[in-house]
Amino acid sequence: MENVINENNVPAEEEVHYSTFRHAVGAVLAFFGFSSKTHRASKKRAKLVGDIVTYIVLLFGAFLMVYPFWWMIAGSFANTWDSSTADLFREMVWWPSVSTWNSEMPYGGIFYNYYKLFQDGFSGGIFNPAFSYWRAVGNNLIYSIVPVVVGVITSTMAAFSFAKINWFGRDKVFLFLLAAIMVPGPSIMAAQYVLYGTWNMRNALALVVPGLFGSIMTAFFIRQFLFGLPTSIIEAAKIDGAGYPRIFFGFILPLALPAIMAQGLLSFMGCWNNYMGSFIFIDPGSQWINLPHAMYIMNNAVDGNNTAPVIAASVMCVLPVIILFACFQKMIIGSLMLTGSKE
Repeated sequence: MENVINENNVPAEEEVHYSTFRHAVGAVLAFFGFSSKTHRASKKRAKLVGDIVTYIVLLFGAFLMVYPFWWMIAGSFANTWDSSTADLFREMVWWPSVSTWNSEMPYGGIFYNYYKLFQDGFSGGIFNPAFSYWRAVGNNLIYSIVPVVVGVITSTMAAFSFAKINWFGRDKVFLFLLAAIMVPGPSIMAAQYVLYGTWNMRNALALVVPGLFGSIMTAFFIRQFLFGLPTSIIEAAKIDGAGYPRIFFGFILPLALPAIMAQGLLSFMGCWNNYMGSFIFIDPGSQWINLPHAMYIMNNAVDGNNTAPVIAASVMCVLPVIILFACFQKMIIGSLMLTGSKE
């Protein structure tokens, strides 16, 4: 009976030799799921502790990502017309201490800053009287919708050619184009600036025309998606006498619609937030600057410390992108997962 193992899996004759401190440390380690000679840890407890630690880390990371957006929403309701912006936003944690919510504003109520933004945003000497917040929104829609719709279709055509049509040098040409992804965008902006100036395109055309020819990154993802489509559909269509244009618009385009929609939404988000392109290629005094560029100019030209309408403009700028992503996130994630499939 001397060699019988007790419930802690430790010989009874050896357990008495452990000091009180070591025994206590072993108990703490066992509580958190770590086995020791003095105590045996429970697997369920170890999994529970691991899950708790994991969720704490994930919640902390989620807080770091969500809080700045919440701060921006709360700041859009701050009353900066009567208080110092620096002091106000230094004190703000979850909600500004002086806000339109608890202050009687002359008009607009709690949405006073949004009212001022829609009424006279970007005017009052910042731009000419013909420019307004709505003009900036209209420009953004042009720069985001036209290049995306045409460019995604162009990219899909290229993806169809690289995925389902056998022609000489196809893979080598694709690898050459794919290598262009490795070139950082800022490194070629100087060359683009000179080129567009030579072609008289330092205006709205610089944000529209290049996007009409598609994107190699979009073509890459759609090409991977098309690999999952059976080639027998194309062969059957050829037997029936259909040409490649008919096959593309009649079969490939409808079947690849989930990937096309997902890539189109991602391209839309990039074009909507394209501050750098407008800042480089369009003159600040032009009526054709996009919304992020206009917000930058508005921030530099506001009266005194009144930056709450600028923050309200930031909220309105990111709101369409957040709504689109929230509505189509399953489609985007599902499309990206399917791009790894191959016939």
